[in-house]
Amino acid sequence: MQDPTPERGGSARPAEERRRAAAGPSSGGASWLQRVFEEVRGSSQLSAAPAEPPPVTVVAVERYLAEAPPPPAAAAPQYWYDVTLADGACQERCYLAPRLNGLVQRAHLRAGARLRLTRCSYLYDEKRLNYGFLCLEELERVGGAGPPAEPPRHRPPPLRGEKKHYLPLWNNEDPYGDVWVADKPQAQVDVDVSKLTSLGQLEMTWRSRVHFHPLLVRVLHKSRLRYYGKPEKKLDMPYQAYFEVADGSGMMSMVLWNSLCPEWYNSMKVGTVLLLEQYAIKTSYPFKTQPTPGDSQMKRFATIEISLNVRDPPTKISIIPEEMVKPEWGLPEVKYRFITRSELDGLPNNHSCDVIGLVTFVGRAERARKREHGEDFWLYRWAHAIDGTSDQPFILEIFATSQPDVFEHIHPMTYLVCTQMRVVRDFTENPASTIYLTTSNESQIFITGWHKGQPYTKDTKVKNFIQWTKTQSEADQMKKTVIGGYYPFPRPPNNFLKYCKNNKVQSVLKAIGETGKEIEDLHYREHKRIAVQGIISAIRYISCSNAAEEASGVELVQKDTSQSLESSAMSKEDSVHKGKTTNLQSKEVKSFLGPHCTPGEQHQNQALLSKKSSVKRKIPRRLNTDAEQGSASVIPVSSYPYFTRSARRKLGLDEFQHEDFVQEKNGQAVSESLQYCTDREGMSDIPETEETARTGDSWQSDLWAQVKDKLMKYLHHSTIFPESIPRKFDYVHKDLLMQQYNLHAAVHQPKETRTDKNINEFKSASGLGYYEVTVLGINHDVAIDVAFLPLFCPEDPHLFQPEDTQNDALLSCMSCISACQQKATSNGRLRDMFPLSNEIVKAAMDLDGKHVVCILDICHLGDDKVEVFLSKIYKTVEPGVLDPV
Repeated sequence: MQDPTPERGGSARPAEERRRAAAGPSSGGASWLQRVFEEVRGSSQLSAAPAEPPPVTVVAVERYLAEAPPPPAAAAPQYWYDVTLADGACQERCYLAPRLNGLVQRAHLRAGARLRLTRCSYLYDEKRLNYGFLCLEELERVGGAGPPAEPPRHRPPPLRGEKKHYLPLWNNEDPYGDVWVADKPQAQVDVDVSKLTSLGQLEMTWRSRVHFHPLLVRVLHKSRLRYYGKPEKKLDMPYQAYFEVADGSGMMSMVLWNSLCPEWYNSMKVGTVLLLEQYAIKTSYPFKTQPTPGDSQMKRFATIEISLNVRDPPTKISIIPEEMVKPEWGLPEVKYRFITRSELDGLPNNHSCDVIGLVTFVGRAERARKREHGEDFWLYRWAHAIDGTSDQPFILEIFATSQPDVFEHIHPMTYLVCTQMRVVRDFTENPASTIYLTTSNESQIFITGWHKGQPYTKDTKVKNFIQWTKTQSEADQMKKTVIGGYYPFPRPPNNFLKYCKNNKVQSVLKAIGETGKEIEDLHYREHKRIAVQGIISAIRYISCSNAAEEASGVELVQKDTSQSLESSAMSKEDSVHKGKTTNLQSKEVKSFLGPHCTPGEQHQNQALLSKKSSVKRKIPRRLNTDAEQGSASVIPVSSYPYFTRSARRKLGLDEFQHEDFVQEKNGQAVSESLQYCTDREGMSDIPETEETARTGDSWQSDLWAQVKDKLMKYLHHSTIFPESIPRKFDYVHKDLLMQQYNLHAAVHQPKETRTDKNINEFKSASGLGYYEVTVLGINHDVAIDVAFLPLFCPEDPHLFQPEDTQNDALLSCMSCISACQQKATSNGRLRDMFPLSNEIVKAAMDLDGKHVVCILDICHLGDDKVEVFLSKIYKTVEPGVLDPV
């Protein structure tokens, strides 16, 4: 949900008037924030530490470009933050001391949070008369919910400096605030064709002219916004957007600059007809991206571009309603390059195409840093969509396209259109490797509710897709839908040199001891992939308390910070439209023709969830080893320790862990369902003499037993958090699920728009547990625990691509066994089965004592929650991996 941005311009007002104007609804009582405001402003030190401060609610956290400090100065933050607090009586907008920026960057301080203000100060702006603001110096996080806090009614400019607008909180590409006009009114103008010029004439005559005749063009392509603000620059609206426009003579680039972007960007849609007057012509920027035109025969004028700005000269823009467009104007229609999934496999790398499909999976929103150590991020998410022409889905990497209302509302069962996508594949490594599509600078995305009136609705392949949906059962497709969680794609390549690409190995590899710093430097939802050298030394299976029947989370503990996150043990199961078959087309296709409507909306008030009975596992208490008594590490309560066999018998563990064979309730063996796992690996049972360090759910090497008590540093990052688990999609609670897997909003949402349902109550779409893998440093002095999460969805085997068996036997075995386990459980054939099979132990023992390179996926989930997943293991003796120098 976006929040209004301050009005532009205006003189500075006294702080008291400013604060009152920005305040939300008041209860009429005394305001603690008002008293603190007056106390600090009247203090001789302009600072105060309130005694016994009550909890206050964070209403909004907003970001804007900082101003460069005068030289000489140390490195300064690129962005500043304003925080709006509410105490139940009034709201106060405050400036956050830059040294506390990390609280926002790691989502400790966010809209809706409760905190205590333990120290603050008052800052006067020396360049403005009678103007100052409260500065937050020290904060203390508290739990619980506060009184309802409405979003601010009025948004003045940012508190510090001379900036007139806020930026989106988590990226720079999205429009944010009321300054961005949603729709400019269409012009009722008479177009005098005799006074027009063409793009072709412009290219021939532009050097000899200063003023140009009007242009009548149609928008064929539209880029995402580019924000180019820098602290040292004084531009008010440093934005730029490219468009490709065309008339009967050809196509040319058009650039929208600065303050015209918030006024016109949202209104200039693909297909819009524009009348341009008083524009400028500039030489084209040679390094900008180029979209692929739908009409390959259209002439492109690439040497010059149309420049639209507020001055030099002030451009006049008019939008011509489509019903007023005359055929004799000769404006080209928008054409597309739609492909089907069956056609994708034959397309080359970087091929441009458009796609339409039914979304079956959408991942959480994540961020990738644009430059190392910088504060700017790309925002992206993954999605799967099917079109009925193949059993494989489109795999889509969707970066933010300056369409936040669409990007944030992608969910399963919606019709998704993505234009100007690029094919990503690598024939040199593996011709059969998974192909995916990624957005380009000119991509546009559309979901249900946004299709009406779009030019692509006339495309033949779009019409064929709609016809296919008429044959589909909504209930059948709903069974395959998944949302959120860890999504390990694209998989690391089979060749480590390919992973390193053009970097030297020494710069790619991180020391295990440095991993803690890498994790500490992550920002909220930042995803990063790092490589470490080490030795696989121990493996432990951790059950998620029969997560196949219950979506209950284990007690999850962030070991290195002792921060715990408890989850409820409630169980729900989707039973979608029992006894009914609903046609997809009957609702979804209306999005192309009429009002917003998506599959399942008419059923939102039906009871779709029914509780299943489950068998509870006994979880023994963990026995402390000598090594643990000497450390502060915390182990998840659901994990099993390295018990001896005698100890296991005393605790009754063998009742639940079957190492060789599992029986159904009727006594028939079901180990055959796992046989193909053994066959494909070619592994035999491990002799009894080799099982001395192994129990039913754990294994450790002899080396680990010798060194684990002597480590200088032991990092624990094997925790699985609720946000890490992919969930079965529940249409009734789609808003909650979308909120969970989007980023935290900049402005607190009103209480009535939220639900108290816990994310752990939604059924997991992954396996029954996960593996904790201990990686020992090659100098035997440091170690790290990481997680391996086997992902398998029996309803949609194509959702999570399997591990490569030939190149990564250990992870492949763990994925295979978990998939068999989940398949058998989903069929009601067993409750538990051996999680650490002979095949897994054999694969681990093959790596015993050997140096390997481990690829780790790390992602910051907010607060102190950081997931660290093992994604790939490379043997250093294999071809393509450089031996240590």
